[in-house]
Amino acid sequence: MARPVALVTGAGRRNGIAYAIASDLAADGWDVAFTYWRAYEHRMSLGGDPEADPTSLTRELEAAGARALAIEADLADPETPGRIVGAVRDELGPVRALVLAHSESVDSGVLDTSVDAFDRHLAVNARAAWLLIRSLAEHVPADGARIVALTSDHVVGNLAYGVSKGALDRVVLAAAGELAARGITANSVNPGPVDTGWMDDATRAALVARQPTGRLGTPHDVARLVRFLVSPDAGWVTGQLITSDGGFSI
Repeated sequence: MARPVALVTGAGRRNGIAYAIASDLAADGWDVAFTYWRAYEHRMSLGGDPEADPTSLTRELEAAGARALAIEADLADPETPGRIVGAVRDELGPVRALVLAHSESVDSGVLDTSVDAFDRHLAVNARAAWLLIRSLAEHVPADGARIVALTSDHVVGNLAYGVSKGALDRVVLAAAGELAARGITANSVNPGPVDTGWMDDATRAALVARQPTGRLGTPHDVARLVRFLVSPDAGWVTGQLITSDGGFSI
C-alpha cells in the first residue's frame, strides 16, 4: 500500500519543531517532503547545523522507511510555493498533509520595525502559507487533505512576526471554510514557548517559572498533536486554533 505524502515547511534545523514533525510523520507511515532555507538559518544563528541538518533529516526519514524529498526554498518569493507543491507531486505524489512550520521571526517593536522587515514577515509567514494552501487545493487527492499551521500570539516586541501570524490564522480559517467541500481540513496550533534555540538562560528560567507543568514544551510535544490532526481520526476537526502549551496560557 502506498504511503501518503506530507509536506513540512521550515525543517532546516535538528532542534526545530518542523524537524521533529517530519521525523514523527515518517515513523507514522508517511512519505515526507520538507523545505529549508539555509540563508535564514545562518542569519538567525539558532543552533543546529544548517549545512548538515537537512541531509541528516533525509537520512532519518529514509531509515524510517519513507521516501524523502528535501527542497531548499525561499518562501519570500511568490513563485516558490507553487513550484514546491508541483515538485512534491511529481516526485512523491499528491500532498495529503501540509504542515506549515516555517517562519520568519526577527524581534522588533512598533518603533523600530522597518518596512522591509514588516513586508518580509508577511510574505513568508502569511502570503507563502496562502499560496501553498492554494496549490494544495488545486491538486487535492480525491480523499482530501489536511492542513496544519503553527501559529503564535507573541506580538509585543515582535510586531511583524505577531501581525503575520495573526494573518496566518485568518488564512487557515478561510481555508477551513472554503475548502471543506474538497475534503480539506485546516487547523492552527499554538504551541506556546518551545526552546528551539532562541532562548538564553534568563529567558528559559523566566518561562519555566510561569509554566504550571514545570517544564517548557519540546518539538516532539508539538509533533504529537500534528500527528493526530493529519490522521484519519481528526477528520471532524477543522477551523480550530488549538493551544497546546502545557498550561502556559492559563
